[in-house]
Amino acid sequence: MTHNEIDQLVKSWIVDTATRPANPRVQAIVLRLVSDLCKTIEDLDIQPSEFWTGLDYLTNAGKANELGLLTPGLGLERFLDIRADEAEARAGLQGGTPRTIEGPLYVAGAPESTGYARLDDGSESAQAEVLFMQGTVYDAEGKPLSGAKVEVWHANLMGNYSFFDQSQSHFNLRRSIVTDADGRYQFRSIMPKGYGCPPGGSTQTLLDQLGRHGQRPAHIHFFVSADGHRKLTTQINIDGDEYLWDDFAFASREGLIPAVSKVDDPAAIAQKDLRQPYSSIDFDFRLYGENQSAPAAEVERPRAAA
Repeated sequence: MTHNEIDQLVKSWIVDTATRPANPRVQAIVLRLVSDLCKTIEDLDIQPSEFWTGLDYLTNAGKANELGLLTPGLGLERFLDIRADEAEARAGLQGGTPRTIEGPLYVAGAPESTGYARLDDGSESAQAEVLFMQGTVYDAEGKPLSGAKVEVWHANLMGNYSFFDQSQSHFNLRRSIVTDADGRYQFRSIMPKGYGCPPGGSTQTLLDQLGRHGQRPAHIHFFVSADGHRKLTTQINIDGDEYLWDDFAFASREGLIPAVSKVDDPAAIAQKDLRQPYSSIDFDFRLYGENQSAPAAEVERPRAAA
């Protein structure tokens, strides 16, 4: 069957059978997806058993709540970011902090404080390296933004996230920090570890078939928002991680790998009320102002809330 014939056949199924007004956007998307899938079946000679195996795979991935993990693993979430970058560039927006993927592990409702927060609950203090991270939120012209919100979340030493990992305390390693009068934020936490897809899970099963690993470098997620500005979704990677430029989720980007300073000066250690050296990261965020020519920066998607 030719592609033209497939297009006409699928149109007869999706469009010509409509007996009442359809949502034109949904209709156009379904028409395209079904047509392209039929063409793939034809071009690659996909057999019925292969088709139903694939459908069963997607069903099980949904049951395991892994579709949100599979999406970045196949590059789809990165592709959405590429398109958003292109749209902002067409609108004349350049020079802000690079965006990168959100991932599936945000939880709304984290405790909020002004200027400073401690993220960790202390349960891993004996094994963890203390991390201080600080910086300023600026607008596009370089003016500090007081009252901006910096939402931050990251994994523990086992590569797990609170809420999804029931062994952790409520909102461990999750906070919302409102910048102070000078646009500054700071938090104390622990140096996160990278993690991998669940062994034997849906995502890793497919990655194995593709000859790929499912590892992520250590990283810290952020939402940064301020009135009159476009919301930023981003994350920083921890420099030196073995998977820094080999992230299965394709989230590593230039401009999001700040230097990690090892602080061992006794006076600086004492000032932080610590007894051992710690790591420090300086990182500033630069937000774009609202722009009617660019698509909305706030992405509507299902998210967990505690």
